Amino acid sequence: MTETAQRTAHEDSRYEAVRSRDARFDGAFFFAVRTTGIYCRPSCPAITPKRHNVRFFATAAAAQGSGFRACRRCRPDAVPGSAEWNVRADLVGRAMRLIGDGVVDREGVSGLAGRLGYSARQVQRQLTAELGAGPVALARAQRAHTARVLLQTTALPVTEIAFASGFASVRQFNDTIRAVYAATPSDVRAAAPAADRAAARTATPSAGVPLRLAHRGPYQAGPVFDLLQREAVAGIEEVAGPPGRRRYRRTLRLPHGTGIVAVEERRETRGSGGGWLDARLHLTDLRDLTTSVQRLRRLFDLDADPYAVDERLGADPRLAPLVAARPGLRSPGTADPAELAVRALTGRAAAERLVQRYGEALEAPCGTLTHLFPEPAVLAEAEPDGPVGALAAALAAGTVRLDPGADRDDAERALLAVPGVDARTAAVVRTRALGDPDTAPPDLTVPDSWRPWRSYAVNHLRAAGDWEQDR
Repeated sequence: MTETAQRTAHEDSRYEAVRSRDARFDGAFFFAVRTTGIYCRPSCPAITPKRHNVRFFATAAAAQGSGFRACRRCRPDAVPGSAEWNVRADLVGRAMRLIGDGVVDREGVSGLAGRLGYSARQVQRQLTAELGAGPVALARAQRAHTARVLLQTTALPVTEIAFASGFASVRQFNDTIRAVYAATPSDVRAAAPAADRAAARTATPSAGVPLRLAHRGPYQAGPVFDLLQREAVAGIEEVAGPPGRRRYRRTLRLPHGTGIVAVEERRETRGSGGGWLDARLHLTDLRDLTTSVQRLRRLFDLDADPYAVDERLGADPRLAPLVAARPGLRSPGTADPAELAVRALTGRAAAERLVQRYGEALEAPCGTLTHLFPEPAVLAEAEPDGPVGALAAALAAGTVRLDPGADRDDAERALLAVPGVDARTAAVVRTRALGDPDTAPPDLTVPDSWRPWRSYAVNHLRAAGDWEQDR
């Protein structure tokens, strides 16, 4: 089959997803309609356009760059992120994770390229070739989405929203909103659903920003909250409420300030249309909104593709009944990779002692949340001897890199070179801090047929009580 024929067949299969309004592909690709100038998510409820009028894009930024504006009905900018960026360990996957974390807004394209170990030109060329948009366009699309969320869920002045979203000027903000949504910021705010408008009247930086964190497909919230409850470190985390209605809260150290975030547990969702987790973010600086949302998405594994995972693992005789019992089981990550690494090394009780001794006290404690987890540099100075000090020093010096753009193999090798870090701890860090979907602990034999989802397989075994890893 020729390359053109392969591309045509690929696009035909995507069109079938659009025609059937298949929500499984929301975020995996976008389609645009030449006759209307609008781009949508695959599950858009509008009348299906004719095939010859449809164009397909890998990202919303690519659709915007081709002159299409976001559909006001299906809000394609609000879909879960593509699972591909979390799975892939190559340059494009690492770049997309860093862009999602706000690196381009904070450090520019040169900062992004430096973290990836490539030139800015190489990064631009590879992202554009594969995704149809470069890092600036991808970051711009993300800023536009953040702006829409703030416009529709808070009563903040437009000027404040412009800078909180990462725009350099109000003019740039206005031009982008008009280009992406074909509306002024005031029009976007007025178009908010009634429930969002009601919430916006009370949503302020002190009251918090209410958000719905979307996910695709079924989602097993219970096992995720069970894990968070078992691991919760006093002072920086808490899980309260009865099973099925629990609330997870934690403190966050962010680029521009601090935050306290809360996420509500929802009953198991099995529908193919996906769903969401309700969250509320209290931030000292709203410029950290995008970064904090992305960190929560990684913590709760909200950008995963449960269909691909369940299909693969469900074909295994040992795992099939576990997958059937818990469709959409996730592999939780972390909101702070450096913190996770230290906690994986020390265990919960020792981590609580570190928080009380060296954690930074919040200016305004909120209930049981009183501290931020101590920074690596602080731990390295406070406890220079022993494994904790060695790991903290490596994290502070950058010898061990665990940011969203870190190379997983390089990070694991660097971890194993730290005195006191064994293969078991490194596997936990690789799974949770680096979001590797295909890591198995060294003390558990797993077949290659579980690849590339061994991390999810381990979580199925844990949820079923067939294997225990927690300390």
